[in-house]
Amino acid sequence: MSSVASAPVRVRFCPSPTGNPHVGLVRTALFNWAFARHHEGTLVFRIEDTDAARDSEESYNQLLDAMRWLGFDWDEGPEVGGPHAPYRQSQRMDIYQDVANKLLDGGYAYHCYCSQDELDTRREAARAAGKPSGYDGHCRELSAAQVEEFKAQGREPIVRFRMPDEPITFDDLVRGEITYLPENVPDYGIVRANGAPLYTLVNPVDDALMDITHVLRGEDLLSSTPRQIALYKALMELGIAKQIPAFGHLPYVMGEGNKKLSKRDPQASLNLYRERGFLPEGLLNYLSLLGWSLSADQDIFSIAEMVAAFDISDVNPNPARFDLKKCEAINADHIRLLDVKDFTERCTPWLKAPVAPWAPEDFDEAKWQAIAPHAQTRVKVLSEITDNVDFLFLPEPVFDEASWSKAMKEGSDALLRTAREKLESADWTSAESLKEAVLAAGEAHGLKLGKAQAPVRVAVTGRTVGLPLFESLEVLGKEKTLARIDAALERLAA
Repeated sequence: MSSVASAPVRVRFCPSPTGNPHVGLVRTALFNWAFARHHEGTLVFRIEDTDAARDSEESYNQLLDAMRWLGFDWDEGPEVGGPHAPYRQSQRMDIYQDVANKLLDGGYAYHCYCSQDELDTRREAARAAGKPSGYDGHCRELSAAQVEEFKAQGREPIVRFRMPDEPITFDDLVRGEITYLPENVPDYGIVRANGAPLYTLVNPVDDALMDITHVLRGEDLLSSTPRQIALYKALMELGIAKQIPAFGHLPYVMGEGNKKLSKRDPQASLNLYRERGFLPEGLLNYLSLLGWSLSADQDIFSIAEMVAAFDISDVNPNPARFDLKKCEAINADHIRLLDVKDFTERCTPWLKAPVAPWAPEDFDEAKWQAIAPHAQTRVKVLSEITDNVDFLFLPEPVFDEASWSKAMKEGSDALLRTAREKLESADWTSAESLKEAVLAAGEAHGLKLGKAQAPVRVAVTGRTVGLPLFESLEVLGKEKTLARIDAALERLAA
C-alpha cells in the first residue's frame, strides 16, 4: 500500500470544539500533520461546530491554544484563512443546504417521514427475524399521495441518502482492502427534520469542496467510510467533488482494562499533561509510538525525525495501549536533551506563585541556576521541580515523616554531630570536599557513605531522596546547612 498520491497531498484535521482536547485527538492531529509535512503537502485545520448544544467558544479557543502549544502549524484554517474559507462549519450552513437540495433533485437522496417509534418497532422486528436492523428503505419510493398524507399528519421529514445496492470496496492505507455488503450499509440521514445538516453530510462535503486527498482518522469512524464513498460518487456526478480521497483508519488508543481511551478518562486530558509539565516534544514522541515507530530499536526521536520518516502505510492497525509510565520515561529523556538554559526557562511556571510554595522574595535566581543542571537529570515532568528544589527557598525543610523515621535511627544524633563538625571545616566551594566530610563522619561511626548521608539529607532537605546531596549542600550554603543540622539535633533531643 502506498500513501503517496500523484496529486499534491491535502489532509485535514477537523475536531469538534466540545470539552477539553484529549490525547487521542492529539495523536490524530500528529499523524495528519506529520503526513502533510512529510509529503510537503497542505494541512487544513477545520472546526466541526454544527452541534450548537455541545460546542462552545471556550473549547474552540482551547483547540487553537493546544495546536500552538504542540507546535502544529496549519496551512489553511482559523487565523490563517485560505481559498476555501470559512473553516468553521457553523459559518457554512448555506453551502450544506445547497448541496442537500442538489442531492434531492438528482435522486441521490429522499425525504423520510418515519417516526422514531416506527423505526424502533421495525428494527426490533428485524432483529427478531435475524435480519440486519438498519433502515429498511420504507420511504425510498413514496407516492405523491403518501407524501401528502404524511404532510397532512404534520410530519416533518429528514433527508436520507440513497445507498447503492452493491458492495463498496476501498483500499485502506492502514488496513488494506475492505469490502462492505449493501445489507450492512443502509440508507442514512444527512439532514435533520429541522433542516440542520448532520455530520454525515457536512464532513464529506467539506472534504470534497476543500480538495482533500487523504482522510486519516480514528478506527471508530471506519463503519461510516462506505457511506462517505457513496456520497463522494454522487458529489462527483453532480460536479461538486473532484475525487474520492484515500482513507486510512488509525488504531484505537486503549486505556485501563483494554477499553478505548475516552474523553472521560482522567489520563486522556491534554490539559493534565500540560499542567504536570510534559514537554510537547516528549508527549508527541510518545503518542507517535501508539501505532507507529521510527525503527525497532529507537524510541526517542525528534519531531523532525518523525516527519522525515513518516509513512501512513507503516501504521500498525492493532490497538495501542496508553502506558503513562512509558510516556513519563520518554518525556524525561526529552527533558535531559534540552540545553540547561532552555530547561531553566521551561521550569519558570513552577517556580513562581501561585504554584511555588515559597514566598517570591525567597526565590534566589543564582541558586536556581546553580542547581538546575543537577535537577534536570532527576525530573520526569517539569512540575516535579518544585519538590526537588523547595529546600533551597523555604525557610526550613518540609519533613516527610516517613523519611524522618526511616533515616533517623538510633545513633543518628551522634552521626549528625560528627558530620556537622567535619562540614564546619570543609571547603564549601567543592562538593567533593563536602562528600569527604560526610564520608569521614560515617567512617568514625562504622558506616559507609550511603548510611552516613541519609540523616544529613533528611536534616537538610526533609526527604530521603532528591537531588545529588553534596551539590545541594554546596548551593544551599554553609550557614543554612549547619543551621538545619542543628535544628534536626534539637528535634532528636526532644
